[in-house]
Amino acid sequence: MDLIWWLAYVALGGLVGIMAGLLGIGGGGIMVPILTTLFVIQGVPHEHLAHLALGTAMAAIIPASTASLLSHQRHRAVRWEIVRYLTPGILVGTFLATFIAALVPTRGLAVFFACFMILMSLQMLANLKPKPTRSLPGALGLGGAGLGIGGVSALVAIGGGSLTVPFLTWCNVKLPKAIGTSAAAGLPIALAGALGYVINGWGVPGLPGAALGFVYLPALLLMAPFSILMAPVGAKLAHRLPVAMLKRIFAFMLMGLALQMVYAVFTA
Repeated sequence: MDLIWWLAYVALGGLVGIMAGLLGIGGGGIMVPILTTLFVIQGVPHEHLAHLALGTAMAAIIPASTASLLSHQRHRAVRWEIVRYLTPGILVGTFLATFIAALVPTRGLAVFFACFMILMSLQMLANLKPKPTRSLPGALGLGGAGLGIGGVSALVAIGGGSLTVPFLTWCNVKLPKAIGTSAAAGLPIALAGALGYVINGWGVPGLPGAALGFVYLPALLLMAPFSILMAPVGAKLAHRLPVAMLKRIFAFMLMGLALQMVYAVFTA
């Protein structure tokens, strides 16, 4: 493996960490399109591009989710009674969605990812937030919500925060608790998603030699530590930079990356 690729994965991990600390976002929206483009240049077979990018990004979320969970737990911001009922649905939805993803062609996954990211970007630009209009559902309702959150999260390689936080705030959970609880729910999403992509990619011909199923280990091992290392840097910058303006810039960047991913897989 050429040194240039090692440096590219290190830089991507650092960028994801800074943006996570700065804006409180997960890294899937950045990792998946950039990984897809890197895999195109490296000559990964077209039919595996999106699957390998999604699986690798999902696995890279595991250490970040763990660190986030521990941080919020120290501040007593996790409502574990909600996590307990969300988790079964999350595990099932995330794991099953990886099997669906394995059946969808690369171009279909790329289009779905792009559409989702564009919608999230528009929501960020408009600063739309659900009004707290109802109470939390019971165990069955939370399990169903977890099923949907996990399923979508696996298809776009996110930790679920962009879905879980709005859902919880809509259900009258205070924002700090919603964010902390979402961070705790992000760990089972990442674990189930990574496992599902490993299983679905196991023994698939044409994958790079260093891949574990649909998880490319060199990218994972280089991105993960640098994303954790750089997250505190982003958190410090958040107190010095105009975050509202940066969110708008980031929203446009997400749109551009999503469209770049579509272009990469359709022209590969």
